[in-house]
Amino acid sequence: MNQKDNKLIWSIVHFEDLSIDQLFDIMELRTEVFVVEQECPYQEVDQKDKSSFHVMAHSPEGDLVAVARILPKGLSYSEVSFGRVAVSETYRGKGIADELTKKLISFISSRLLSNEIRISAQCYLAGFYEKHGFKKVSEEYLEDDIPHVEMLLSAN
Repeated sequence: MNQKDNKLIWSIVHFEDLSIDQLFDIMELRTEVFVVEQECPYQEVDQKDKSSFHVMAHSPEGDLVAVARILPKGLSYSEVSFGRVAVSETYRGKGIADELTKKLISFISSRLLSNEIRISAQCYLAGFYEKHGFKKVSEEYLEDDIPHVEMLLSAN
């Protein structure tokens, strides 16, 4: 599934259908953002990737500039979830995270037929996700020494 928006090329691919190059680029961008940039050594790659859909945005030149993974019900929560949302530093501030979040919600609603999405958001991003309809449903907690909060988007 590919589609062009704002000169970016968007795709949503299940792990089983990722090419070796796509997988490498996903791991490289996520490690760059979550491990190096956030100075947080943790097991970034996990078994959940194998059961997930991976949403990617590529520049016209073919560089991966944004990524996220969609986790099916029962993998992290009883609801569908998404996480590992990352935008390359040089592409931030251009609305890509908003577009990515809209694509995540749309895919989950239309393809996975779920009207509830539960995420674990870094606290500083709670306001961003609230703009997309998510509500805080937990107290703040530490995940890999970074403050997080559980959030839920529900059509009910």
